[in-house]
Amino acid sequence: MQVNLSYKQIITIAGPICLALILPQINHMTNAAFLGHLGEFPFAVNGIAGIYYLVMHMISYGLNNGLQVLFARRAGEMNYGGMGPIFSNGFFLAVIFSLFAILFTYTVSPAFFSATLHDPAIRDAATGFVRIRIWGLPFLMLMSLCNAFYIGTGNTRLLAITSIFQEIANITLDYGFIFGKLGLPALGLNGAAYASVIAEMIGFTAAYCLLFGLRFHARFRLFERFRPEWTAIKNILTISAPLIVQFLFSIGSWLVFFIFIEHLGQRPLAVSNMMRSVFGLFGIFTWALASTCNTMVSNLIGQGREEDVLQLVKRIAGMAFLCAASVCLLINLFPYQLLRIYTDDATLITEAIPSIRVCTLVMLLSAMTAITFNGVTGTGNTRINLLIEFAAVAVYLTYCVVVIEKWRSALHWAWGAEFVYWSAMGGLAWLYLRSGRWKGKKLA
Repeated sequence: MQVNLSYKQIITIAGPICLALILPQINHMTNAAFLGHLGEFPFAVNGIAGIYYLVMHMISYGLNNGLQVLFARRAGEMNYGGMGPIFSNGFFLAVIFSLFAILFTYTVSPAFFSATLHDPAIRDAATGFVRIRIWGLPFLMLMSLCNAFYIGTGNTRLLAITSIFQEIANITLDYGFIFGKLGLPALGLNGAAYASVIAEMIGFTAAYCLLFGLRFHARFRLFERFRPEWTAIKNILTISAPLIVQFLFSIGSWLVFFIFIEHLGQRPLAVSNMMRSVFGLFGIFTWALASTCNTMVSNLIGQGREEDVLQLVKRIAGMAFLCAASVCLLINLFPYQLLRIYTDDATLITEAIPSIRVCTLVMLLSAMTAITFNGVTGTGNTRINLLIEFAAVAVYLTYCVVVIEKWRSALHWAWGAEFVYWSAMGGLAWLYLRSGRWKGKKLA
C-alpha cells in the first residue's frame, strides 16, 4: 500500500479508475442520445438539469476527494486502524450533506430556475426533472465514500465492479423509461431521472456488498465506532470543506455558463449538451490519472518522500497529455460520425463542428492542468486549491459575461471560456507546486 514512481504503478492504479469512470460517461452519452432522438427540447432541458445535479454531486465529490487524501495518507503511513474513524464519520457527513441538497432542491431550485432561465417551458421541465433526480444523491454519496476508500487503499479494481452493476441498470432503465419499452411506462425526459435514481441505488448496494463481502469493514475497523466523533469530523472537514466549496464554485460557474447559453436560444443549449457529453466521455483518461495523482502524491508524502512529488506530477501529466492528444486526433478526424450518435439533424451537427474544435483544444490543456491541480490536492493544502479555483473562476465568469451575455458571440467563442479557465488554473497550480510551500504539511 506504499506507492512508487513507476509507470506500471501509475497504470495499475489509474486503469481500474478509468474503467469505473468510462461506464458512467457511456451511460451519460447513451442517455443524451436517447433524449436527442426525442427532439431538441428534451435534449436542451437535460443540459441545464444535468448540470444542476452535477453541482449537487460536487458536495459528494469534494467530500470524497478529501477523504481519499486522508485514506491515502494513512496507507502511506501504514496506519490502517486509523481509517475506521475517517470512514464512519465520512458516512455521517455524506448523509447530512445529501439531505441538505434534497431540501435545497425542493425549496430553492424552482425560484432559482425562474429567476435565471428565459424559456418558461425549459424552466418548468428542468424543475420537475431535478426534483426526481435529487433522490439518488444519498445513494451516490455513500457509494462514492466506498470508492474513495478503495482508491485511497489501492483497491481500485473494485470500482469497476460497482460501476458495471450501476451502469447496466442505468442504460437498461433509460431505454425502458424514456421510450416505454421492456414493459415500463414511457416517461420521456423524466424517465431518465427515474432510471438514474434506481441505478444509483443499485450501485450503492453493490459497493457495500463488496465492502462487507471482502471483509474490508473488519480488516480496517471501518464501523468499529459507528457514531459521530467531533474530532474526526473536524479533521475531515479541514481537508474536505475547501474542496467542497471549490467544486461547488467550479461547477456552479459551469451552471452559470449553461444559463448564459440558454439565453442564446434552445439550439445553442442543445449543442452545448452534446459538447458536455463529448468532453466528459473523452476526458476520462485525464480524470482517472488526476485521481491517481491525488492518491499517489498523498501516499508519497506519507512515506516521507516529498522530493519525489514533482517528478511524479510531471510523469503523470505527460501520460495525460499523450492520451488527450490521441483522443483529440480521433475526434477531429471523425466529428460528424461522433455527433450522429446524438442527433440525425444535419444542421445541428454542422453548427456543432466549430465548438467541437475548440473543445478538443481545451482537452489538451485540461489534461495537464487537472493533473497539476490534483497534485496540489494530494499535498493536503486544500485551502490553496480553493484560492486557485476562486481566481480561475473569476477570470472565467468575466469572460462569460463579456463574450456571451454582452457581445452575444458565436457558440464556439463561448466555449473559449473553458480555455481561459484551465489556463489560469494550471498556471497557478504549477507555481504553487514549484514553490515547495506545501512541504511539511501534516494531516491529523
